Amino acid sequence: MAIGDSTTEGLDDPDGEGGYRGWADRFALAVARAQGGLEYANLAIRGRTTARIRAEQLPVALDLAPDLATVVAGMNDVLRPSFDADGVAEDVRAMQRALVGQGATVLTFTLPDPAPVMPLARPLRGRVLALNAAVRAATAETGATLLDLGAHPVASDPRLWSDDRLHANRAGHERIAAALAHTAGLPGYDDSWSHPLPVAARRPRHELVRAELAWSRRHLLPWLARHLRGRSSGDDRVAKRPVPLPVEL
Repeated sequence: MAIGDSTTEGLDDPDGEGGYRGWADRFALAVARAQGGLEYANLAIRGRTTARIRAEQLPVALDLAPDLATVVAGMNDVLRPSFDADGVAEDVRAMQRALVGQGATVLTFTLPDPAPVMPLARPLRGRVLALNAAVRAATAETGATLLDLGAHPVASDPRLWSDDRLHANRAGHERIAAALAHTAGLPGYDDSWSHPLPVAARRPRHELVRAELAWSRRHLLPWLARHLRGRSSGDDRVAKRPVPLPVEL
């Protein structure tokens, strides 16, 4: 069972059929291969805040009583002016505690530092660090299992992120899935997911400036316009896998 927002839904890891795959699907496949089968549901919807995930997705997850669950949330809260790290952490803590209390093994992970990926987002770095610290404390209390992704520099390598700089690309989702599989102790996985990529060639300053302007025009301005209208990318969307279905091996 996976609950969360767009990263858990799988953006931007196209599945070749008009949808998205993502780390949650890839991790579910790794679990299925390790034990010979798995029923898997993914309730995540893009744009959801942690409070909405708790209110809308957690009750469904509890009704389905999973043996294994992932709870990853917070980035949409970080992007909002009203961000409250302690409030978000309390929602994460409540979701973890409820699922662990039913006997589920619960996995979560901290968020990567956004500054290397999105230079214009440097003001958000303090929020991410505060949220990560709060999530670490919450996870220590609930008995959930933490993948401290934010502590590994490779997680912030721009080459693992999509063009919008908010979501991992295919290679990034593969790394996250491998990191979760290693954290869960699945056979055949080690810490190679945390190894850095080869050193990248330095780009001329004019290319960097041009890339920032193009990103702002293509992604930042439309995002701002949508939120000024009170809209979300998840409006009118439903979960891609709302009920547990067997994972195809």
